[in-house]
Amino acid sequence: MAEHTEAFTLLSLVVVVVSLRIFVRVRNVGFRGLQLDDYLMPVAAILCIVDLAAAIYVVAGAKGLTNSYMTDEQRASLSPDSEEYAHRVLGSKIQVFGWVLYVASLWCIKVCVAVFYSRLTNNLAHLKIRVYIAYVLIGVTWAITTLLLLFGCRPMSKYWQVSPDPGNICQPTNSKLYVLSVLVPDLLTDAYLLSIPLPLLWAVNIGLKKKLSLTALFSGVLFVIVAAIIRGVVILTAGPEGAVTGSKWAIREEFVSIVIANLPILQPPIRSLCKKIGLGALFSTHDSHHHSTPFEGRTIGGGGGSYPLRSHKNTHNVTVTAWDSDEQILGVEGMQNTGRNIVVGREVAVESEAGSLKGPAGWTASVVSGSTTKPRTSEG
Repeated sequence: MAEHTEAFTLLSLVVVVVSLRIFVRVRNVGFRGLQLDDYLMPVAAILCIVDLAAAIYVVAGAKGLTNSYMTDEQRASLSPDSEEYAHRVLGSKIQVFGWVLYVASLWCIKVCVAVFYSRLTNNLAHLKIRVYIAYVLIGVTWAITTLLLLFGCRPMSKYWQVSPDPGNICQPTNSKLYVLSVLVPDLLTDAYLLSIPLPLLWAVNIGLKKKLSLTALFSGVLFVIVAAIIRGVVILTAGPEGAVTGSKWAIREEFVSIVIANLPILQPPIRSLCKKIGLGALFSTHDSHHHSTPFEGRTIGGGGGSYPLRSHKNTHNVTVTAWDSDEQILGVEGMQNTGRNIVVGREVAVESEAGSLKGPAGWTASVVSGSTTKPRTSEG
């Protein structure tokens, strides 16, 4: 059991992270406000758990043996009635099953990320199209990868054939077909997903320090890419321990993927906790070269619903961007929900029936009741 300590630790953290995500989302939007990614993330966690169980069974049930890493002499001398032969057949079957689970788990997480980006890019047509492309890319790569895993070796029984040598393609533990058919689409989809939020992040009007911190937040997928590359290299170079080592790295990559995918949603409570224990400076949004207002770059709607990222053209015909307040991704605080909609524009003041609140030059905001918007411009 000691050799599985790391795997169980990572699995426990996966459960904690996904549970926290569900708690945060329910607290923010309620059960009725949950989206597709909120349901798919627990599915990804369950697939990860089953994958871990399969990895453990390779060791416990099959003694870590598969139809790989054998010489022709060893294959010829091994009796089909022997215990070792049965272990190698079982281990190879579990490896095929494990690879399919591994892909299903990772691609499920990718869908969650794409759905999250869909909320962030709502009403931004050029970015919305890129999210749709992500859906297609994820679906096509998952289908192709899974088909290659299941039918890349024909007949399928050769995946657990011990003698004669079925060839490297039919050795699921260290099959180059398996490694490359998973690694290449994995890296491709991760890189594409990373390209969706970064251009928008650097276009939104927030301080440089905040841009850098959010860039680091979204760029966490680079750790997933590194883990995937390491796993591929380890599998192809590990030798007889490849089955066990590859399974360990699969669990590690799934763990990193789940953590990174949930960080944007868990950022607000993490930031709040850090402030309570005196580490609020880590999330400071102040920038010596950029002075922002609390409402900068946001659109806030009354009624407590979901507020997607949207573009808005003010009276100067300048497009303004706002982030999804469900995720509070920009960490804007101190906003009161008064039942009115506040749309941040480009130039001057916030107006209400009680009067007006003027902001710094270069900004404008208008308060609207119902569906009527009454923008106001000012020179200072």
